[in-house]
Amino acid sequence: MENIDKMIHCGDPSYGGAMYFCPHCEHLKFVPFRCHSRFCPTCGNKYSMERTTSMSFKLVNVTHRHCVFTIDQNLRHFFLEDRSLLNCLFSSVRSVILRMFHKMNKSQKFTPGFISVLHTFGLDLKWNPHIHCLISEGGLSDDNFWRKVTHFNYTFLRNSFCTALLNELHSKLGNSFKSMKSFIYKHCKNGFYIYAKPNLCDPKTVSKYIWRYLGRPVIATSRIDSYDGDTVTFHYNRHEDNKYVVEKIPALDFISRLIQHIPETQFKMIRYYGIYARHREKDKLLFRAISKEAHPFLLSFNKWRSSIISSFGYDPLKCPHCGKTMMLLL
Repeated sequence: MENIDKMIHCGDPSYGGAMYFCPHCEHLKFVPFRCHSRFCPTCGNKYSMERTTSMSFKLVNVTHRHCVFTIDQNLRHFFLEDRSLLNCLFSSVRSVILRMFHKMNKSQKFTPGFISVLHTFGLDLKWNPHIHCLISEGGLSDDNFWRKVTHFNYTFLRNSFCTALLNELHSKLGNSFKSMKSFIYKHCKNGFYIYAKPNLCDPKTVSKYIWRYLGRPVIATSRIDSYDGDTVTFHYNRHEDNKYVVEKIPALDFISRLIQHIPETQFKMIRYYGIYARHREKDKLLFRAISKEAHPFLLSFNKWRSSIISSFGYDPLKCPHCGKTMMLLL
């Protein structure tokens, strides 16, 4: 309810704002405050830009592999009824990736860097929890040697992820989950799917890639086609066959689909593992995809004025009368 209340009153002048003054023609402009909720379609876009920038600063200057870890649809309702189980998705993904790299060379213990992002939504906005993971194509050994890895064993990842997640759910839910666990092993093991796009996340385009796949909000406003007061029409390209699909549903059903994806307070939707989670002095010597010198320049695009210009193509501080830059009136 807190997030819904924020979204309803986002940009409402009665909740306060800032007054800007043009020193050239003395024109006044009132700009209402935004809600700053990461779930708001407007403010969430800015939040996505900020977290995308933050993620890109951590990445080592190597090619990364984008993997998507999905679960069988028979398990989805468990995570909706008890959202604390979403932590099991993160821990299962972490264990199988580290195990895959450990199998490559057990004596040197190569550790990759990877970022896991939880998405609870599908393109149709229905409940579909899955993990997007950005994994470095290589790992750092204990003696500071980098080993490049270009082959990922997806069969191992899928089977290990299935086993790890079912075991974790069994430990959390007890023997009541035993029958479902057996059913999944017998009939639905292929419901665990590991999807990956190799060599598309090179260091030069990594920021754009993170924004497109990891940083995006539940639904972009560009996908909402119309609202007539009773129904909402939106579109998406279905993953299975890339078919263009248009859905028209009652507004309350649309809201119901949206609000189920609001995360719990303080729940971390993005988690860093491997060398991206460590704070060792040796790891700081790794060459990053984005140099520290470029950080201030990239962060400047996340400021309110710059983000409005880049997203909507107009300057919010440009005086509508004389075209000069307006100033904050204290």
